[in-house]
Amino acid sequence: MDENKKQEYQEYVKQVTPTHNLFFQMGKAFLVGGIICVLGQCILNYGQSLGLDQETSGGWCSLILVFTSVVLTGFNIYPSIVKWGGAGALVPITGFANSVAAPAIEFKKEGQVFGVGCKIFTIAGPVILFGIFTSFVLGLGYYLLTLAGVI
Repeated sequence: MDENKKQEYQEYVKQVTPTHNLFFQMGKAFLVGGIICVLGQCILNYGQSLGLDQETSGGWCSLILVFTSVVLTGFNIYPSIVKWGGAGALVPITGFANSVAAPAIEFKKEGQVFGVGCKIFTIAGPVILFGIFTSFVLGLGYYLLTLAGVI
């Protein structure tokens, strides 16, 4: 009887597990990520055509992309883009902005302190923490190697 239940369970798992075409998923991710990058390049070029230097234009480009991502997250549009485009929408700066804004919107009803304040970095917090820690360790290593005359 146990073996029969295991067999039924395996068949059930096969039925409910979604199947994905890897190349189709990669194509969609490439398309969405490419569109985001082209949009960023257009903003960058437009800023430079207005007479901004490359650094200032890049700052405005980042600001506009983050703002757009947060607004689209607020209107529940960006999650649909992520669902369709996968990593193509999650990897760029817009995906990071979405990962900060989504928990803030989700927990807004719990209040400013215990909702937004405590939950805003639920997803992005580990990325920030380990990014800063890794930067510190690599910087310390570089500093020590410079003192030792290796670099």
